[in-house]
Amino acid sequence: MADETIGIIGAGIVGLAIGRELTRRRPGARVVVVEKESRVAVHQTGHNSGVVHAGIYYKPGSLKARLCTRGGAMLREYCAERHLPYDECGKLVVAVTPDDVVRLDALAARAGDNAVPGLRRVGPAEIREIEPHGAGLAALYSPRTAITDYVRIAEAFADDIVAAGGEVRLNFPVTSVSSVPGGLAVRSPAGEVVAGQLIVCAGIHSDLVAGLAGDTAAPRIIPFRGEYMRVKADKSGMVRGLIYPVPDPRYPFLGVHYTRRVDGTLEVGPNAVLATAREGYRLGDVSLRDLRGIASWPGTWKMAARHWRTGIREMYGSVSMRAYMKAARRYVPEIGVGDVERAGAGVRAQALDRDGTLVDDFRIHRLGPVTAVRNAPSPAATSSMAIAEHVLDVLDGKPVD
Repeated sequence: MADETIGIIGAGIVGLAIGRELTRRRPGARVVVVEKESRVAVHQTGHNSGVVHAGIYYKPGSLKARLCTRGGAMLREYCAERHLPYDECGKLVVAVTPDDVVRLDALAARAGDNAVPGLRRVGPAEIREIEPHGAGLAALYSPRTAITDYVRIAEAFADDIVAAGGEVRLNFPVTSVSSVPGGLAVRSPAGEVVAGQLIVCAGIHSDLVAGLAGDTAAPRIIPFRGEYMRVKADKSGMVRGLIYPVPDPRYPFLGVHYTRRVDGTLEVGPNAVLATAREGYRLGDVSLRDLRGIASWPGTWKMAARHWRTGIREMYGSVSMRAYMKAARRYVPEIGVGDVERAGAGVRAQALDRDGTLVDDFRIHRLGPVTAVRNAPSPAATSSMAIAEHVLDVLDGKPVD
C-alpha cells in the first residue's frame, strides 16, 4: 500500500489544496494529510488578512504572478460553488508622496504585464469617490480584489479530501521521516504513515520538516510577526474596501494597510517585526531553540545589515500605537490612535537564503519521492488551488516553466 499512498505534512490551506487536487487527479491513491495541531488552518492560514489578491505586485512570469492570477479565479469559482464568503470590495494602492507616484507608475506597468483585471489609475477626486475618507495624490484601483474567509475554505478542502476517501489526521506532530521498504515512514508519537510519495507543506516549520526528509538547509525560515489594530465600531465604516500603500520594492512586505473583513470589521496592519519564536504571536513568546536557529543562520546577519533601519522602524511601531498609526493616517487622516485597539497577530514564514536575500517567489524543491514547498508567503492563500495544480504537474512529470 505504501506506493499507492501519498502523504502530506501540514493542513494549512496549501497542504489541503494539494490533498484535494490529489484526490481529483489520482482517485485510486490513498491521500493522508497529517497535522500537528488539533484542527486545520491554525497558523498562517488562520492569521492572515483574508485578501484575495489580484496580482498587482508580482514579477511578471514568476510563479507568484502566474499562480496568483489562476488561483484567484479558481478560488472565486470554488467559493460560489460552496456558498463561502467572497466579497469583491476592491482595493486602492495609494501614493501620498512624489516618490510614491514614481513607484506607482512602475507598479502600474508591472500590473499591466500581469493582466490584472479592471485595474485603472485614479486621481485625488476619484480616490474620494471610491473611499470618501481616503487621501492621496494618485492611486491604482483594483475593483476585482476581494476578501474571503480562508479558514472556512481550508475546512471545506479538508471535507473534500475526506469525502473522496482521503484522511486528515490531526494531533500528529512529525518527529522523523525515514526510508523503509516500499516508501517513506512518517513517524509521530501518534503513529506512523508509510507513503510512496511525500509532500511537505509545513509553513513556518517547512525548513525543519523538509530537513527531516533529507532536503537542504537553505532557505531558512525566519519568522516575522505581523500585528493588527482593529478600528473601533464608530469609525469602522470609514473604509469601504482595502487601502494599501505603494510598496517599497526593496522589502517583501506590503506595509501597514486598511483591510475590510468579511464579518464587517475593519483592521489596520500588519506590520512586520522579527519574531523571537516561530509561533511567536505575542511579544513575550520566546523560543531559545528558534532564536538559536535565527542567529546561527549566516543570512540573518546579512539581512540585518541591509534592512536594519526598516527593522528599527517596525519595532518602534510595534511598541507605540501612535507611531503605528502615524503611517496609516496618511491614507485615512480621520482614523487616529484613539480610534483603534490592538487586535490579533500572525507570523509570516519568510524564507531567507544564505546570502541574506529574502526569497520573494514561491520555492518548491523536489528530492526523489519528497516534494517540499519551501517558501509560500502571500499570495499563497489566494494561489492555493493553482499551487496545488503546479505541484501535481511537477509530480506527474508535466513540463512546467
